[in-house]
Amino acid sequence: MLHDQDHKQEEQTANPVTAQHGTAHHSDPHSLGCSEDQDLLPPAYSSLDFRRNAVTDDYKITAQVLGLGINGKVLECYCKMSGEKCALKILYDTPKARREIELHSRVSGGPHIVRILNLFENMHNGKKCLLIVMECMEGGELFNRIQARGDQAFTEREASEIMHDIGTAIEYLHHMDIAHRDVKPENLLYTTKESNATLKLTDFGFAKETILHNSLQTPCYTPYYVAPEVLGPEKYDKSCDMWSLGVIMYILLCGFPPFYSNTGQAISPGMKQRIRMGQYEFPNPEWAEVSDEAKQLIIQLLKTDPNERMTIGQFMNHPWISVS
Repeated sequence: MLHDQDHKQEEQTANPVTAQHGTAHHSDPHSLGCSEDQDLLPPAYSSLDFRRNAVTDDYKITAQVLGLGINGKVLECYCKMSGEKCALKILYDTPKARREIELHSRVSGGPHIVRILNLFENMHNGKKCLLIVMECMEGGELFNRIQARGDQAFTEREASEIMHDIGTAIEYLHHMDIAHRDVKPENLLYTTKESNATLKLTDFGFAKETILHNSLQTPCYTPYYVAPEVLGPEKYDKSCDMWSLGVIMYILLCGFPPFYSNTGQAISPGMKQRIRMGQYEFPNPEWAEVSDEAKQLIIQLLKTDPNERMTIGQFMNHPWISVS
């Protein structure tokens, strides 16, 4: 499913996901970080319960790297008491790292969100580090499952169930006035390798509180999934996550993203212009059998004006989603 398609658009390759898109098992060169965080309203949630004993007192850490997030790497570890396999994320102690932990901790245990099990504050090589012990997601990324489909697209029922799970996580975040800002298949992990495994959202390295409307300004994004307002100087809010849902839904139903570049850059001027103009197509043969209902839902999510874009409540109540 994620290989060359017959159709071409100006400045676009037909194989962007496979050719360019890194997974969470590698550092993603296309996730553009926030050099200076200018966003308003730092999190008020500060009662984090860090343990200060050595993490190795309680967990056996292996050399197996499970992934590389925005702010730090994730290692395999085992609880010495229970033998449970867990994931250990290691962050240098910075305000950005603390914000990630604060926001993830606040929503940990929410539906379809990776759970935090323990937090540690340890010294490593003379530097203070923050260690997050999380449930281990044995099933890998949604991205890998998309790749594994080859030419076989997800059925609308399959895609609907996946989007319902992602939407449930986003609904919980938005209800808590939190924007994730990096919703993508690499940040969506399955609990097991079974076909009926639970899908959960992770990596809150770009997450931000959005108590005030249009309160976000620092451009944090992964190019394929970035909303047009994030590319400009104007402020934006959590509706940027809804755009990302539209891009993911598009990919699930055809195997390639609506916006991409073949210039070798993470994002080209032409790609940026198409995103800001909302210029994309539903080309045949990939979209010939997809329902108008699904296409219209994508159109409502990929509105360039965030004020016209579907909200998470509208998304979850849409018949194409709610029947799953």
